[in-house]
Amino acid sequence: MAADIRTEDYPHEIDEQLAGFDSSVSSVKTMLEKLISMPRNDLLQRLDPLDQAKLDLMSAYTLNSLFWMYLTTQGVNPREHGIKQELERIRTYMNKVKELTDKKKAARLDKGAASRFVRNALYEPDDKDSRKKAASRKAANTASDAPPSKLPKRS
Repeated sequence: MAADIRTEDYPHEIDEQLAGFDSSVSSVKTMLEKLISMPRNDLLQRLDPLDQAKLDLMSAYTLNSLFWMYLTTQGVNPREHGIKQELERIRTYMNKVKELTDKKKAARLDKGAASRFVRNALYEPDDKDSRKKAASRKAANTASDAPPSKLPKRS
């Protein structure tokens, strides 16, 4: 019977939107309970500075978004309120943090390794022939440089 009373209080066209809103509020409540369950100082000590900035920005954005929703429920147009500029300001800082995170993840070029890779990948037939000749000369020089007592005796 309570469900029947609820459906009579509002138009049926907005059932899906209200269900979505209800699930969103439930998920926000769950996340806030997790966040509030741990003392903030303990949480901040466990995070590096970049993650601390992400947490602070997420907290500020969440609170301002909730205020946006509150204004909407009170019949105030939030687009004409100062909250819009505040959300935009927070978004710009979130984009800056995202850029820093992306720079950290970006691949770095090891110039030495790249040049060795390219040098070894290129085919140089003259160079290989000269290496073989140098190796055979070295072997010949090593045999002739041996001390006389170690050379085989000629008969």
